Amino acid sequence: MRIKIGYELIFQLPQPTPMLAMMMVRPERLGDLEQTEALQVTPVVPVWNYTDAQGNRCSRLVAPAGQVRFFYDNICRDTGIQETWGFGAQQHDIQDLPVDVLPFLLASRYCEVDRMLAIAWSLFGTTIKGWTLVQAVCDWVNQHVTFGYQYANPMRTASGVYEERKGVCRDFMHLAVTFLRALNIPARYSTGYLGDIGVPRDPNPMDFSACMEVYLGGKWWVHDPRHNVPRIGRILIGHGRDAVDVAMTTSFGPHTLQSFKVWTDEIK
Repeated sequence: MRIKIGYELIFQLPQPTPMLAMMMVRPERLGDLEQTEALQVTPVVPVWNYTDAQGNRCSRLVAPAGQVRFFYDNICRDTGIQETWGFGAQQHDIQDLPVDVLPFLLASRYCEVDRMLAIAWSLFGTTIKGWTLVQAVCDWVNQHVTFGYQYANPMRTASGVYEERKGVCRDFMHLAVTFLRALNIPARYSTGYLGDIGVPRDPNPMDFSACMEVYLGGKWWVHDPRHNVPRIGRILIGHGRDAVDVAMTTSFGPHTLQSFKVWTDEIK
């Protein structure tokens, strides 16, 4: 399967502004791309690429004042097979976890593990550990949180999602990740492309899609409590503790996002 991926973002900036962008696919998918990946900026300015602490591929630049366009277009090859979930995977004792996995048990900006600890254990404390527990958390979040783009709120944390019971895909992930960390299962927030492949087409404009990854049985497994079914053609861009670590763009100064387009389409 071949999937056309890309984006166009147009910003208006009142002054030259340093920016970071995390909009390149994870290193694991580089070999699947048919063209060299690069962030195209108009007007043309120098762009420096680097890899962050989580292995995400990032870019930095100083955007000029005025209108600035970010653009990217490529084709990614994919197996076309539904993603594999970790059915039956076993939960590790904390003392047996690799050191690099331990941070994904801790609280972070949007995932207040300490605040949600008692709630998580009251809801799921008697559930069988391992994948059964992961699925129980995802089922609960999927059934109790209402999705809607009109509910987007960049300041909403996991506890806010629990209280308000509404949000966008990032909110579903923050709540599920927080519950799982409180239950001693390492979980990290991820984002990437996810087209309407093998499912009815969503009439809303395409967007980047959040998901999460859980560490069980010695490996990380993708899961998605918003859709709560395995999907086809997910292409990850980054992962981290929460949405802060994988922000699409970070601007160190005032800016206005005038236009935002993302495409993820199977090429027949």
